Amino acid sequence: MNSDNSKAFYPGDISISVVMISLNEAHHLEDVIKNLSGWAKDVYLVDSYSKDNTIDKALELGIKVVQRKFQGFGDQWNFAIENLPIQTDWIMKLDPDERISDDLKTSITQNILKNKDRVDGMIVRRKLWFLGKPIPITQDLLRVWRAGRGSFTDVSVNEHVVLKGTYKLVSGELAHLDSSNLEHWFDKQNNYSSSEAEIIYESKPLADKPLFFGTSFQRRMWIKKNFRHFPLKYFFFFLYHYFILKAYKAGKVGFIWSWSRVLVMKLAHYKAYEMELFDRKYNPIYKGAGKPDLRVKQY
Repeated sequence: MNSDNSKAFYPGDISISVVMISLNEAHHLEDVIKNLSGWAKDVYLVDSYSKDNTIDKALELGIKVVQRKFQGFGDQWNFAIENLPIQTDWIMKLDPDERISDDLKTSITQNILKNKDRVDGMIVRRKLWFLGKPIPITQDLLRVWRAGRGSFTDVSVNEHVVLKGTYKLVSGELAHLDSSNLEHWFDKQNNYSSSEAEIIYESKPLADKPLFFGTSFQRRMWIKKNFRHFPLKYFFFFLYHYFILKAYKAGKVGFIWSWSRVLVMKLAHYKAYEMELFDRKYNPIYKGAGKPDLRVKQY
């Protein structure tokens, strides 16, 4: 392990803890710690038994890290905020592949220092990067909340924070850099599509109640639940991402991203069909080489 601690995390003065979960995210940790040093008071990481050097890197960088078996995103996040020794007044959910802009840091800081009694949560605007290039896709996400006021929906994927109290949209940008290359991106999406397929196969609850005449989020859940039965669904899914979300503005990168979203959706639906066809979920797939078994001769 590198003994040079010049890149290690050093805390800031703002009473906020940044919490992350990880699986094989060593390649992101140095940059995310550089992004957080001097601003956040603490940084915590719940690792799901990574096979790369995530733990080595986290310890080298001074991250407070624990390990726990992954059983779903909502479950893992709820464990994190309920069991980690968080001492700050505020918590921020962050993925290792996300970076906080200086404007967003300033906005969060000002709201913590100057509006202590006005809001319990902050919504941040996240912008997507793909193939190393920003594309005009943004999401407004509740990512910062007063400690004790937030919890996560207990779902396998697409978890979100349920807040007890009021919230506001803050200025600045959260960059979602996503995967370092397409191989890594599709590997993650393969796992994601399997989780989505299990939700369909087992009729698991979605992130919210699917209602066509409910809130905009509940309407999205209704569409998600019934989408696999829509005619021309994949064609319209591409048009939605490429034209409605304006991915075309990113040129060829936007085109590749839009079709990639379609491929992931198809994969989830095909996997769900396979599970229904054979009436069983997938067995665990073990990837990569394991340790030598000394019961047999080694060469």
